[in-house]
Amino acid sequence: MTAYTMTKLFYISIRFWFILGVKSYDFWSKYILTVHTGGSVTIPCHYDKKYTQQKKYWFSEIDKSNTYTNTTEENLSVIDHPDQSLFTVTMRNLQNKHTGDYYCVVETGEQSPINITYEPYLKIQSVPDVSVVSSSVSGREGGDISVQCLYSSKYKNKVKQWCRYKDQSCYTVGRTDTSQNPSVQISDDDGRSSFTVLMTGLRLTDSGWYFCSAGEALNPVHLTVTEAEPDKMILFICHPVLVKMFRCFYTKKTVYKHVSFAIHCKKKKKS
Repeated sequence: MTAYTMTKLFYISIRFWFILGVKSYDFWSKYILTVHTGGSVTIPCHYDKKYTQQKKYWFSEIDKSNTYTNTTEENLSVIDHPDQSLFTVTMRNLQNKHTGDYYCVVETGEQSPINITYEPYLKIQSVPDVSVVSSSVSGREGGDISVQCLYSSKYKNKVKQWCRYKDQSCYTVGRTDTSQNPSVQISDDDGRSSFTVLMTGLRLTDSGWYFCSAGEALNPVHLTVTEAEPDKMILFICHPVLVKMFRCFYTKKTVYKHVSFAIHCKKKKKS
């Protein structure tokens, strides 16, 4: 009885905070996160750096429960990553009963007592409207990665995008205007009901959370970019005129997707 009363009071309080003026982001309200029945999903909840020390939680509209960060249960983990200004929610063994509204919430301690940073609607399906071949990809600095996004036939004529959660920037299939970053290319294969995202010239700052979307349906992807391999000293064949005087070599350094060569020559020692 006590647990029920506390949950009911919490539900009333969150609605009361809405009336007071809670901060929320409308950008995400139009999207539906689709997940395979019995599968799992990890959802990123970004927040302002100034809230690093504040309490954060995952709220379920279905059972009116809230789970604070750094909690791990059998089918639910909510972990804070203060160095990235986000917390992640991992839900496992998802079933139809889990379909519904959820909230990423930060207790601000300010005049607006809570900040809803993300309001995902989860839809559990036997065949998801949108899915990805791999929800976690990695690449080296200066290298390339590709992500294959799958969609159901009813989304064939819908707008397809690759978006970054952090800054809400999106790249759209078929757009060729200058606002599209040339290092991100998207090609649609409607015959196979999939589109492929190719990111070239990776930078360390590209690490983070993204999602594939078709229409209002989406699925998240995490990208990890690691540092490039240390520069290697490689023997360089000098011009014949110089070969008697110098021993030449160069370092190969990858700068994003371009390769530059710095040539160094050292005077040969007398034998």
